[in-house]
Amino acid sequence: MRDDIAPRPRCGLIAIVGRPNVGKSTLLNTLIGQKVSITSRKAQTTRHRITGIRTVDACQFVFVDTPGFQTRRLNALNRTLNRTVRNVLSDVDVVVFVVEAGRLAAEDEQMRALLPAGKPVVLVANKLDLIRRRAELAPWLQQVQAWHPFVEIVPLTATREAGAMRLLRIIEPYLPAQPWLFEDSALTDRSERFLAAELVREKLFRLTGDELPYSSTVVIDKFEEDGALRRIAATIIVGRESHKGIVIGEGGERLKRIGTEARVELERLLGTKVFLELWVKVRSGWADDETHLKSYGYE
Repeated sequence: MRDDIAPRPRCGLIAIVGRPNVGKSTLLNTLIGQKVSITSRKAQTTRHRITGIRTVDACQFVFVDTPGFQTRRLNALNRTLNRTVRNVLSDVDVVVFVVEAGRLAAEDEQMRALLPAGKPVVLVANKLDLIRRRAELAPWLQQVQAWHPFVEIVPLTATREAGAMRLLRIIEPYLPAQPWLFEDSALTDRSERFLAAELVREKLFRLTGDELPYSSTVVIDKFEEDGALRRIAATIIVGRESHKGIVIGEGGERLKRIGTEARVELERLLGTKVFLELWVKVRSGWADDETHLKSYGYE
């Protein structure tokens, strides 16, 4: 065989699944090398099917970050998010199932029951840095090996690039030999408008903490290019009048900070100046209203 023959391209869809708040979005961002999915300590931060793309040599990895699978309050929003998880699992070539290293929760078992038969599943044991003694992990690893026929078990810390690159090498042989789906420079299939809404929502969750229920969302009202400037207007939707006060804060300081932090990160992401206006509106019961969900972009 000639050494100068280029390897055949590989490309495939990889679902990243798991219960809420195990680090799926953080792992996706590290795998891609740039933020394409928002993160916060609030469970259920990711609400959409987010595609992140990483091309290494002849292989293109198309990752799909999914909402955490909900098993508690099944309102219309959570039913929509769970449907997204199920639909993604039916479409992909490989599944990356993320759990916390050394721990299996009841929600993990419910997620495991959804794993598709006949598709390779890689178990990622995240938050390895929180394990004090690695020897203590050995019995747990034996337990998960008997729990499901995973093709690989990969302990790592989602924020560390070395672990992410090791995961890419492990996934590569399981991807089909076929042409790439995207240009080699692509990082996501999501629009700048979508990313703007997500970044505002991230800052909203991070700066309100436990004060604000996660049933709030962000809608982009205007996204315009004005030379080297992006003019963006967005509305934060909350479920109650009291939530509106939480978002705005005393003298409007919290809303101002949300806008400032979102604008700074948007300027970094878009590589241009951004003028960002934020408003807050109350839409009672929106998370249980199918019409509202569709109008706010939930599939």
